Amino acid sequence: MELFIITGMSGAGKSYALKTMEDLGFYCIDNIPPSFIPQFVKMVSDNKKIEKVALVADIRGAEPLENILSALDDLDEQGYTYKLIYLVASDTMLLKRYRETRRHHPMENESINTSQAIEREREQFHAVSKRADHIIDTSQLLTKEFKQELAEIVLGGPLKESLIITLVSYGVKYGNPVDCDLIFDLRFTPNPYYIDEMKEMTGKDKQVIDYVLGQKATQDFLKMLTDMIEYLIPLYIKEGKTSLVIGLGCTGGRHRSVVIADEFEKRLEKNRHRVTVQHRDIEKDAIVKEYGKR
Repeated sequence: MELFIITGMSGAGKSYALKTMEDLGFYCIDNIPPSFIPQFVKMVSDNKKIEKVALVADIRGAEPLENILSALDDLDEQGYTYKLIYLVASDTMLLKRYRETRRHHPMENESINTSQAIEREREQFHAVSKRADHIIDTSQLLTKEFKQELAEIVLGGPLKESLIITLVSYGVKYGNPVDCDLIFDLRFTPNPYYIDEMKEMTGKDKQVIDYVLGQKATQDFLKMLTDMIEYLIPLYIKEGKTSLVIGLGCTGGRHRSVVIADEFEKRLEKNRHRVTVQHRDIEKDAIVKEYGKR
């Protein structure tokens, strides 16, 4: 199991860090009491269904911060491997963030103002920060820079896995998907629907696959599409984008779009991208025809 524990100063960006971890495929829990960590890790480890976990523990956990150290010691004794990420920011920046959001520091009360609360929290975190595997100072980081730095720590470098690509095949006659970032109309290629022996088949049948991929127009399009998406991906990542949805449409969404989406998935995965495919309308014509017989 891959385990990251995130802690640090209030206002330093822990909530945003957890959102980034979710985008990277981690099961995330915010504000977990430190004493619960060893028990929770054991439970998840025994379950074996969750392979990547990120936990946030800080002063909101209604426990002394020293309990974080005790929890880490327990994890060490039980043989679990983990990385501790500590987030910090300057007093000036933390004060600025609290004023802009009009929120109170968790340690602030009638007798302690925001500046004093920040100072006390920093003192309490001193021992915890010494155990950190990674320290990120978010004082001067833009949102996309913070996300990139965290992703590089978690993924071991600026890997392509920081962008999730979803390919959606669909039938144009049923309407374009509303959540696509990019849409491509594939009706420039010959339609297998008009060949009698392939009319009732789908893009999952070998005969249809061979027919669609055997067209020069299909091969040229796939090459140009792959080159374009490979060019765009690092630019999207640089701007902080974590997912890309690409729509591939043909008339009914059963033949050409299915074949091309599946083939495009193979090409992207070969280049180490994380890809999922959804065939939205592959069964729709069959359902309509079956319903019409009743």
